Amino acid sequence: MATDFDLSSSFIPSLHKPSSLLPISRHRESLLYLVENFPITIVVGQTGSGKTTQLPQFLEQAGWCEEGKAIAVTQPRRVAATTVATRVAEEMDCKLGEEVGYSIRFEDLTSAKTRIKFLTDGLLLREALADPLLSRYSVIMVDEAHERSLSTDILLGILKKIKKRRPDLRIIVSSATLQAEDFLRYFSDEKDDQNGNGSGSSEGRIISLEGRMYPVDTLFLDEPAEDYVARAVKTVFDIHAGEPDGDILVFMTGREEISAAIQMIEDRAASSHPRAQRILPLPLYAGLTSEQQLYVFEPAPEHTRKVIVSTNIAEASVTIDGMVYVIDCGFVKLRAFNPKTGIETLTATPVSKASATQRAGRAGRTKPGKCYRLYTQTAYESLPEDTVPEIQRSNLAPTILQLKALGIDNVLRFNFLTPPPAELIIRALEILYSLGAVDDYAKLTRPLGVRMAELSVEPMMAKVLLSASTMGCLSEILSIAAMTSLQGAVWFHHDGEKRATDTARRKFAAEEGDHLTLLNVYESFVTKGRKDSKWCRDNYLNYKSMSRAVSIRAQLKRYLERFAIDVEETLAVSKKLENVSSKGEQIRKCLTTGYFAHAARMQPDGTFKTVNGGVTLHAHPSSLMFNRKADWVIFHEILETGDKIFIRDVTKIEKSWLLDGSLSTYYQVRA
Repeated sequence: MATDFDLSSSFIPSLHKPSSLLPISRHRESLLYLVENFPITIVVGQTGSGKTTQLPQFLEQAGWCEEGKAIAVTQPRRVAATTVATRVAEEMDCKLGEEVGYSIRFEDLTSAKTRIKFLTDGLLLREALADPLLSRYSVIMVDEAHERSLSTDILLGILKKIKKRRPDLRIIVSSATLQAEDFLRYFSDEKDDQNGNGSGSSEGRIISLEGRMYPVDTLFLDEPAEDYVARAVKTVFDIHAGEPDGDILVFMTGREEISAAIQMIEDRAASSHPRAQRILPLPLYAGLTSEQQLYVFEPAPEHTRKVIVSTNIAEASVTIDGMVYVIDCGFVKLRAFNPKTGIETLTATPVSKASATQRAGRAGRTKPGKCYRLYTQTAYESLPEDTVPEIQRSNLAPTILQLKALGIDNVLRFNFLTPPPAELIIRALEILYSLGAVDDYAKLTRPLGVRMAELSVEPMMAKVLLSASTMGCLSEILSIAAMTSLQGAVWFHHDGEKRATDTARRKFAAEEGDHLTLLNVYESFVTKGRKDSKWCRDNYLNYKSMSRAVSIRAQLKRYLERFAIDVEETLAVSKKLENVSSKGEQIRKCLTTGYFAHAARMQPDGTFKTVNGGVTLHAHPSSLMFNRKADWVIFHEILETGDKIFIRDVTKIEKSWLLDGSLSTYYQVRA
């Protein structure tokens, strides 16, 4: 019997596919040859080919980390940077944060020893502020470049400039679709590109890796679904009842839909006839903590079918083993900025054909699979070929601020992979000018503009943080900035407990609105809940999210101290009750210095209208200003659901604050 145990213990490592079985292993020598001989290598490979986990290891083994150099691998999403780093550290048998580490906004797990560093593309851009030639890195790999995130596009432009000054730098662009020619043409100089085709360039080469793909049967609906969330849940149970073993991946558009779907699956599973196999629904979206995101990668318990309900994170950024069935709702939430109204909305939009193909491919990773599309074949035929790149539909104020901080003053002449529309650039410069970040000549102001670019929050909040010390409320504004960066993940409630959650919220409510309420929550957590997770449960607060807010606040405080701004710690709202109204007014005035462009006036019917766009807004049901009276408000976030536009994190202000000095500049510019 003892020998049996010895034998079985040797099978444990095979839970992970040995890297020698991945398609990329056959191309190892070719890849290393190309990286050695060309500044640019474009790697085309299906998700699952092993390019993200194996290529950095090949490079490290080939000596690209000698003499203190490191390899950077950028990802468009936080979850991909953390999960891939975890996987590669396991494969290299080292502790995460030592030879292999990751760096994402407000979370850095790297050390002086780090040789392979996974980070978001936005974080690498921030590193370029301190080290414009990114001289620490011998190789920079831009992964999932086909997603065309805003930061990816800017990073490619910066790397094109750095390449001219650093002939030793190797750039690898990895993409899951056939945009390879475009990427190579972009990096190749005209003189190399006589034939109009990048593939003959002396600058670089394209290498195609064969992905491990099994056949996938694609099924469409005969008639359009009225409610795709309910239809997705029905399809989950149809698969569960009638299809062989294999986990299910469901694509939804956002957190609310994911929560609703999981609740419906749990309710139906509890009431249905017990089957030999149980069902385990798990969420996956960007707002989860790194720890919560890792649950989806754990193998399912015995006799259990896993159902991952995810946003498009699972489309390309991360690979979850064991998925055999994919259910595609056919929509994705895309950010779209309207330069006329100045409002950025997050709207559910039909996916592109490229995305639909990518989603279906997730089913054919481990064995033949099936993809259930919750739309008709006719609807599929009418989908756009590709998603519009983010740079053509986003608020570019943070991007332009960053480019100027990187020394690129003439933004219009920056070599964009796809140039943004002129209206978006003009609008961004208007916002930055009215915030005081750029001067009359569109040059970055000192110290304000430079400091705003260095803070890792968007420009409006950066302005609020940098105004707070002169307005005597810096300690409080730091807490509010940390809380708003949680993007609504402060509270939790289970179905049927909405009333209890609302009652708990009211304990912290500040009459002036959501920002001061968040401040009360933060200060109560620090004084009562930090050492007592039961206190959080009793008050329906998310303990992990609150702990994250504490760490974000500490990092923002460090940034400000680096600018020699003194942060005097106070707990004014909760401790000195006599100061509430005066301190509350200072805080609200301070918020207005950054968020004046997000001002709205309440209408007789309880809706709000923007100052000059005439857009009708509704207070989000989660806001304290829902069904409450206020004359003027500012808001932090806006989202579109169905035919309504909701505002979240809303605070009452006085009209006169909007007319103070520089704030009126904004409205004059817009006029």
